[in-house]
Amino acid sequence: MNLNVEELRAAAVRAAAAAAAAADALNAQDGKMGDGDLGITVSAGYSEIAKEADSFPADLGQAFLLCAKAFQRVSASSYGTLTATAFMAAAKFAKGRNEVPWRDLGTILALARDAMMARGKGALGEKSVLDMLDAVSRAIDGLDDPAMIRSAARKAATQTLDTFRGQPCRLGRARAYGDASIGLDDPGMLALWRLVMGL
Repeated sequence: MNLNVEELRAAAVRAAAAAAAAADALNAQDGKMGDGDLGITVSAGYSEIAKEADSFPADLGQAFLLCAKAFQRVSASSYGTLTATAFMAAAKFAKGRNEVPWRDLGTILALARDAMMARGKGALGEKSVLDMLDAVSRAIDGLDDPAMIRSAARKAATQTLDTFRGQPCRLGRARAYGDASIGLDDPGMLALWRLVMGL
């Protein structure tokens, strides 16, 4: 079994449910270091993707491109732009393919990470969603079994959240809080963690 449009449709629905369930918590966390609307951004974006799921074409590249357009349609924020950028990187990788081996999922996430870093001018180690995306991509790289992928992704995401909690944020709006951000989860990182748990 490979990653195909049916798997992507199911993932879109699960992601939307996870984002909706996390919305209030993400807003609260974002309010400690930002404008307190990350939960709205994430839930609206994945809800819009889920609404498009039934119209996803068999071509995974085109399906990922629809995800990018859907998310950006409802969120013009920097987080929304970076999320759309990640989906566009996946679209480029999967262009013209109706399925992708599960073992390539780590590669897709790595490409998404690199595209987000280039677009947002971020670097690893700055306590952001990039660090978690990097950890998850490396943890699942080459794995073929979906159950093993889920387990490895959840472990890597949780370890990353725990590791960076004691460090200051050095990227995005949260960097302005400096040492005051020590002990707090980065909101973007927390959002990805909730999605990984939900998927």
